[in-house]
Amino acid sequence: MTGDTPALDLAIESRGLTKRFGSQTAVNGIDLAVPRGSVFGFLGPNGSGKTTSIRMLLALTQATSGTITVLGHSMPARLHEVLPQVGALVEGPAFYPFLSGAANLRRLDTADRHAPSGTRRARVQRALERVGLSHAADKKVHAYSLGMKQRLGIANALLLPRQLLVLDEPTNGLDPQGTREVRSLVRSLAAEGTTVFVSSHLLAEVEQMCTHAAVMSAGRLVAQGTLAALRQVGETRVRVRTPDAPGTIRVLSHLGLEPAIRVLDDADPVVVAPLVGTHWQPEAIVTALVAGGVRIRGFAIEEPSLEERFVALTGEGFDVVQ
Repeated sequence: MTGDTPALDLAIESRGLTKRFGSQTAVNGIDLAVPRGSVFGFLGPNGSGKTTSIRMLLALTQATSGTITVLGHSMPARLHEVLPQVGALVEGPAFYPFLSGAANLRRLDTADRHAPSGTRRARVQRALERVGLSHAADKKVHAYSLGMKQRLGIANALLLPRQLLVLDEPTNGLDPQGTREVRSLVRSLAAEGTTVFVSSHLLAEVEQMCTHAAVMSAGRLVAQGTLAALRQVGETRVRVRTPDAPGTIRVLSHLGLEPAIRVLDDADPVVVAPLVGTHWQPEAIVTALVAGGVRIRGFAIEEPSLEERFVALTGEGFDVVQ
C-alpha cells in the first residue's frame, strides 16, 4: 500500500500509532493501510508489536498516541458502531471447558446484544459447519485439541455477518488438513467481500492466503504493500544443479551472468546467477549449457521470496512451515 490510497478504500488505517509501557515503546508510530476486501498478512518476529497493535486497533488497550480508523469510523470514539461489524480471534480462544462447542457459541451469542435470538441455533450450526466442527458440536470443549479450539474461536467470530475479520495466528495448533480448511475459509470470506486481517509468523501460509502484507520489527512498521510488490524488491535467479560446476560457471559467465556456487551437498553443487538486467530466456540458457557440455541434473528459475525480503528487513528469521 502507498499513502495515496483513498481513505474510503481502507478497512483499517492508522497514523502514528504508538504504545508505550513506561519507558518501553512496544509500538512506534506505525501507519497501517489495509484495503477493503483484502486478505492482509501482519507479519513479524515474536515481540515485534503485532498483538499490541491489534489490541489498539480493536480498542482492547488504549494507544499512547496516534489515530485509528476502522471501517471508516474513528476508534475508539465510534467503538459501539464499529465492533458489531468486526469478528476477532485475538491471543487464542477461551471457552467454558465443560460446555460443548455449540453450547459455548450459543452462550457467547446470547451475550451479544446485536445478535437476534430467533436465528441463534441456525447461525451456530452454520458457523460450526464453516470451520469443519459439525462433528464435534456436542463434544465438551475440554476434549477439544488446540486446533479444534482455534477453529471454534473462528466460528465465534463468524456468528454474525462481518465486514472485517481479525485473526491472530489462526492456524496455530492446526494439522495440515485443518490449516487447509482455514485457508479455504479465509479465501471464501474474502470472495464474499469481507476484509480479513491475519497476524502470522508463517510465511508459507501468508504467501498462499494473503493479497497484501505488512512487516513489523522491534515495534516499527518496516514494509507494507501487495505481495507482488514486496517480492519485486528481491532478484530473480537461475539455479543449476550439476556435477560440472566449473563448466557451468564458464558458460554462464560467457552469457554475461555472474554465477557463484551457493550450496554444496553430498551430491552435486548448485550454481546460481542473478538474471536482473539480462535478456536471456531460460530455454536459451539451458541450450547454452548443454552445448557447453554441462550435465544438468536440475534447472530452475528462482523468484524473489518473502522470506529473503523479511529477513533483510527484520534481521531475524521466520518460520516458513508449520
